[in-house]
Amino acid sequence: MKHVLVGNKVIYKALKRYEGPLWKSSRFFGWRLFWVVLEHGVLSWYRKQPDAVHNIYRQGCKHLTQAVCTVKPTDSCLFFIKCFDDTVHGFRVPKNSLQQTREDWLEAIEEHSAYSTHYCSQDQLTDDEEEDAVSAVDLKESLEKAQICQQRLDREISNFLRLIKECDVAKEMLPSFLQKVEVVSEASRETCVALSDCLNLFTKQEGPPSLEITGLQRSLVNWLHVAVPQSAFRCDDDNLGIFLQVVRNFKLEQEQEKNKILSEALATLATEHHELEQSLVKGSPPLSILSEDEFYDALSDSESERSLSRLEAVTAHCFEEEGEHLRSRKYRMSEGKDCGGGDALSNGIKKHRTSLPSPMFSRNDFSIWSILRKCIGMELSKITMPVIFNEPLSFLQRLTEYMEHTYLIHKASSFADPVERMQCVAAFAVSAVASQWERTGKPFNPLLGETYELIRDDLGFRLISEQVSHHPPISAFHAEGLNNDFIFHGSIYPKLKFWGKSVEAEPKGTITLELLEHNEAYTWTNPTCCVHNIIVGKLWIEQYGNVEITNHKTADKCVLNFKPCGLFGKELHKVEGYIQDKSKKKLCALYGKWTECLYSVDPATFDAYKKNDKKNTEEKKNSKQMSASEESDEMPMPDSESVFVIPGSVLLWRIAPRPPNSTQMYNFTSFAMVLNEVDKEMESVIPKTDCRLRPDIRAMENGEIDQASEEKKRLEEKQRAARKNRSKLEEDWKTRWFHQGPNPYSGAQDWLYSGSYWDRNYFNLPDIY
Repeated sequence: MKHVLVGNKVIYKALKRYEGPLWKSSRFFGWRLFWVVLEHGVLSWYRKQPDAVHNIYRQGCKHLTQAVCTVKPTDSCLFFIKCFDDTVHGFRVPKNSLQQTREDWLEAIEEHSAYSTHYCSQDQLTDDEEEDAVSAVDLKESLEKAQICQQRLDREISNFLRLIKECDVAKEMLPSFLQKVEVVSEASRETCVALSDCLNLFTKQEGPPSLEITGLQRSLVNWLHVAVPQSAFRCDDDNLGIFLQVVRNFKLEQEQEKNKILSEALATLATEHHELEQSLVKGSPPLSILSEDEFYDALSDSESERSLSRLEAVTAHCFEEEGEHLRSRKYRMSEGKDCGGGDALSNGIKKHRTSLPSPMFSRNDFSIWSILRKCIGMELSKITMPVIFNEPLSFLQRLTEYMEHTYLIHKASSFADPVERMQCVAAFAVSAVASQWERTGKPFNPLLGETYELIRDDLGFRLISEQVSHHPPISAFHAEGLNNDFIFHGSIYPKLKFWGKSVEAEPKGTITLELLEHNEAYTWTNPTCCVHNIIVGKLWIEQYGNVEITNHKTADKCVLNFKPCGLFGKELHKVEGYIQDKSKKKLCALYGKWTECLYSVDPATFDAYKKNDKKNTEEKKNSKQMSASEESDEMPMPDSESVFVIPGSVLLWRIAPRPPNSTQMYNFTSFAMVLNEVDKEMESVIPKTDCRLRPDIRAMENGEIDQASEEKKRLEEKQRAARKNRSKLEEDWKTRWFHQGPNPYSGAQDWLYSGSYWDRNYFNLPDIY
């Protein structure tokens, strides 16, 4: 059956491990003897055979995808391997080797190369192909319809034959005879159409991507003629089940082998890279670079890592925490009613909780890599992560944390000087990412149509957000000052990339701030966020990239550079930049750390300090006094001062310290603690689509992990069923509070607030929970 399904396609079975001693060429030290191992399409070499048995101290490896072997006729022991990255490695079989010859090695390498090439180069199904995938329910319905048509055809044929026999006795039945012929003809036509539809569904049913449709149809026709009596041409459930099981088993074998190769390769390379970084930071080289030979191999491996690990995808909001923290402690509804819990303060606004109902579960026994290794080649936004890696907030609530430092917006509005206003706006943009420090928990992916609102009388704003798209995941938000002094809006579509050791979220979408009193509008995009060490080591977050803030009225710009950490961590979390006028004249310099603070200073003073700092750094390198070299491992706390303040600087923003119990509460700030707080009074006001009413987030907040996992699965299945039903009815999803259109200032495609949310007329809302 398997051969019928796959046609002439070659099936690569799991290959046996092949190993033995080989001399390997090095550009520096010539030929050296190694114990070489071939396994799962990967060629590895060790100093000794026991090292290979215990899989330790590996000196190097190459993946044999598209590898080509060449030999020299004049030397019966020598051969070369050209790998996919164009590196060439020379090997020589020991002359005293009686059990292994060059031909044995070439044959084994050829088999492993074909194996690796086959499983590492298959194309993944596109979104359209995934949407076209046929479920077993659709197949069963189609078969049942075909059976009904076939049974009707049998009855009509029987009646037709009986009518023919009676025709000689009663010729007056001729009109009835002709009518019966038409009925039989119509039944035959319907049967043919039903069987044709059934065959088309079989054609689409989860077969291997590379099968040709014509070959599959031909195989299916042959199978149906063998398995089904031609007199009835019935397809029973048993035959259907056998067919589907064979197809699924074959595809499962392919995916398991492919994932096994890639996951082992990524894990090994990431571990070796991590050990290399640690050894360089601590000052002692690892075993793999004690000689020039191994150092050369390590360089080749890094090229291999870049080639293999750049698996790009578009998920869901896996690690793209674009939100920043609100230091808020008070919440009140638009009707002026108190909505918090606890004792009342003198101003009439109630206190809010200072901790979650239950502390977070330990993630020490779980590994993100154990999940991602099973999803190689998939879009990260479509990967279902276990709830243990989440934090009890929706991504819409994380976006709300942009508003933590709203006082900077009010401060900007109070200045008459446009440069001072730009300084405050820049500080607001930097502070917006500060909450991501050590927030390695993944927010829950918002359901399509999910909303969140927040009103802060004490900070002077109200905000509404909505999940306007599921694939790709897009979240839109709109905030406005309660005194009509500003409007802050945008839409976030994070583009995710999997780099082997890290997951990178590049934020797509424009952020817009309008200062209504000055008739000014500022636009920018957030820096790239990266979560490191998802395979080995402690998780940590980095922000890097350029952020360009544009004042569309004065044409002034502020260009901020979020610096990458680097190997020794000297630039860890640093932010530097300048405010320039439309002629690119530097008006002001900004510097600091996005985890701590931001200062402004005269640009000439800043340039002089940078020049002197560069000189001091070079002197430290010469004296080997790299005191900051351990920053990559021991990260400074965000509330610790590690920014040198240049004389004459002005403090623009400083982060507030987190509560003492933050580490037990998902590293939340005081404001994040209350984002999901709800009481009966609030429930009577907010719409039923609000994040606070999501049962999976509520269960996780209460420490009920199993229930949270079950509810999360139920909500995801409900969302898929609703999407499928809309597809059958050919209905498009309609957003409620936002509409798509060009940004009024940058012209880029954006999601704009449609209005009417605060009227509290919540009718015809979708049932998403």
